[in-house]
Parts: sequence; structure tokens; C-alpha cells
Amino acid sequence: MDVKAISLFSGAGGLDWGLREAGFRILFANDVNNAAVSTYAANFGLKLEACSRRGAEAQVGTALVCDVEHVDFSPLKDAGVDVVAGGPPCQDFSIVRGPDWDRRGIEVRRGRLYLHFVRALNTLRPRAFIFENVPGLVTANKGLAYEVIRKDFQRAGYELVFSDVADLSVFGVPQRRERLIIVGVRRDLIGEVGDLWSAKAVFESALKTPFRIHPLTAIEALEGRPLPELRAEYEKIMQSWAGVWDEVGTEAARRWKQEVWDRLAFDAVKDYCLVNKIGRCSEEELELAFNAHREVLRELGYLGIRASELKLPDGTTDPPADSPDVLERLRRIPPGENHEFVRGTKWEVEGRGISLVYRRLHPLKPSYTIVAYGGGGTHGYHYERLRGTLTLRERARLQTFPDSFLFKGSKTEIRAQIGEAVPPLAAKRLGKALRTVLEALTQA
Repeated sequence: MDVKAISLFSGAGGLDWGLREAGFRILFANDVNNAAVSTYAANFGLKLEACSRRGAEAQVGTALVCDVEHVDFSPLKDAGVDVVAGGPPCQDFSIVRGPDWDRRGIEVRRGRLYLHFVRALNTLRPRAFIFENVPGLVTANKGLAYEVIRKDFQRAGYELVFSDVADLSVFGVPQRRERLIIVGVRRDLIGEVGDLWSAKAVFESALKTPFRIHPLTAIEALEGRPLPELRAEYEKIMQSWAGVWDEVGTEAARRWKQEVWDRLAFDAVKDYCLVNKIGRCSEEELELAFNAHREVLRELGYLGIRASELKLPDGTTDPPADSPDVLERLRRIPPGENHEFVRGTKWEVEGRGISLVYRRLHPLKPSYTIVAYGGGGTHGYHYERLRGTLTLRERARLQTFPDSFLFKGSKTEIRAQIGEAVPPLAAKRLGKALRTVLEALTQA
């Protein structure tokens, strides 16, 4: 079944790469960011186009740099578009931005950009859509934004077969990343109530994976091997932190020794069960889980390849330029901890209440959410004691971009492209679920 899709608010193409892997054919993409669209065009083989002040027409085979407000979708009417996909800018919905007065949602222009997504649906009448956004959308404007957007999709003639916040680690993404996913199917394709419930069941089933209980870890993604093969590496990493509580010298550090360090077995598999709070860790379950981990690493192209050994032409494997002060501070912040670990010491920094500041990855857990923007202390930090900031390629792996996916732009622009993306692996799983639904409705 040939599924033709167009992409809005495309960014570098994380969502669309996953859809392409699921068998979708991307006809057209649009974003206002030039660097992101340059990345997109190069990886998807589309022609890079820029619009004039008066706007531009959407054309098959192009990646268009243009404010979506000025894009005319009507030239795509005869292209047989099956799916519209995208995630409008989410800053005004994001809980990271702070209190309600700083999250005005649909009250400001960026929050209303989703209406151009609806405009594309009304113009092209695709069979389905996939809409992605931050969880903060659900509570923005006291829940009004979410309800308005859902109703606008329904008024456009679509039944919502999935509408919920999902932690994308359930798809095998080595990262805790919650996102709102809304999937709609054109109402005339849903013949009976049973068809609607069957479609919803496909997406609910897609969430029931081995990774819900046994998530893929940061060390597996960056080292390219399943956890049972990384016992020696894990023990070396953790033993390097011996005595850090004495170096820091605070009550909090000594409490960490008692509550965390003293409980470790220094065995990767045993400690994996401990830190992920997996109550029952039978050998049979673990064997099945780590086989699933291996297959995902193979699927992503990471198996047997360490991220730190890659040398890629886009600069994403270049070592970050950490200052000596930053490295000295990080040598006192163990895996899973953040700047609070050195509060009250000479390594203390501002950032009270912000958990991601100078937060190190834990090797046996999925990464925390990879972010696109932020100043000092928000770039993401390696679990090895002598390492500081993650390379851009390591960040891309935690987002499940293949190593063959090359980025364009400055390092700041690439960081934003990676952090704003939908993890391609999660998009692939969602795309496969949508294909299943569309194929079933076609045959009905």
C-alpha cells in the first residue's frame, strides 16, 4: 500500500524519517527555519525552495522554507495526499517555560499556528493525520487549548483514533520523552463504531512493548551493544566515582553514598533492575528484554558501533569545548545527579529548582529529555567521569537518528534540530500502526 504524506513544521525531519521507514512516501515538507529545511532536503532528497514575500505554492518533491501562513496547499490537491503530519511550534505550550502566565497557548500567534495544519486538512482532505506536541498543551489555558484543538480536528471531519500523552521510551527510544500524540482518520472512512474501536485498539497495542518495563538504556545506545555485554564497561564507569562523597563533603553527598552507592552490585544487569525499579527480574524475562534491545540496536544501525568512535563530516562527532571549570564541577556530579549535588560547595552554580542543569546521564536508564535550547548546564552530560558535554551525535543517538543522517548548520542550529525532533524510532512505530489502520479500512 503506497501511503503519500506531506509534512508541516517539519524541522530536520525526525517524524518524517520514521514515517519513511514505515513505508510512507514524503511528497512535500515545510518549515520556517532555513538550517532545518536544508538538513531535511539533503537527507530526504527533496529540492530546497524558498518562498517570496508573497508566499509560495506547495509542490511535490520540494522542501519549502516559508512561514506556513503564506503557503498555498491547493497545488497538492491532485497529488493523492493520504496523510498530513507535523508538530506546530510548542514553546507556548511547554511546561518547561514556567508558570501559566508564561504559557499562553492559543492566545498567542505561535499557539495558533496549528490552524494552518487544520487548513491543510480542509484543503487536501487526506485520509489521516498525525499531530505531535508537548504534554503542556493538555493543560495550557486551563485545558482549553487542548479541547479547542481536538474539536477543530473533529469539525474538519476527522475521528480521533489516538489522543494521549505517551512516554516515547515505550517504543525503544533510549530517552524519557513525553509527547502528546493525536492521530485522526477521516470520518467517512470509519464505516461503523466497531471500525473506530478497532483503530483505537491498534494504537493501544502499539504501546504494549517490552520496553515499558525494560527500557533501552543510554549506555546501550552510545556503546552499540546490549547490556549483558557491557558489564566490564559499566563496572569501570561506576567504580570511578568511588570517594566522590568525600570530595564533595556535604551531607547530601554522604546521603547519596548510603542510599545509592552502597546498594549497587556493580553488575550491569543486577543494577539495571535496581535503578529501574523492576520488581521481578527473572532470567527468562531479562533474556527476552535484552534480545529486544539487541534487535532495536540492529534496527537503528548502532549494533557494534560506539558513538565515540564515529567521525562524521557534519561536525556532530567533534568533541565539545568544555571549560576546565565545567569539567571540574562535573567530576563531582555522579550519574543521575545534577547541580544540586554540589550545592554548598565551591562548585555550586545557579539553577535552583531546574533539574536538568548539569545533570549527568545514568548509564542504566534511558536519557532524560534531550532539549533544543538553553544556556550553561543544559547541554546534556556523559556518564563517564572524565567526560563532560555529550557530542551532538550522541544526542542524535539518544533521539534515535541513524548515524547516516547528517545535519546542516551551526552547532547551535544542529543542537536545536536534534532537540526539537520527534525520535524517528517512535515515529516509525506510530507510522506502522497508522498503516495497519488504513489498510484495514481500505479492505473493509
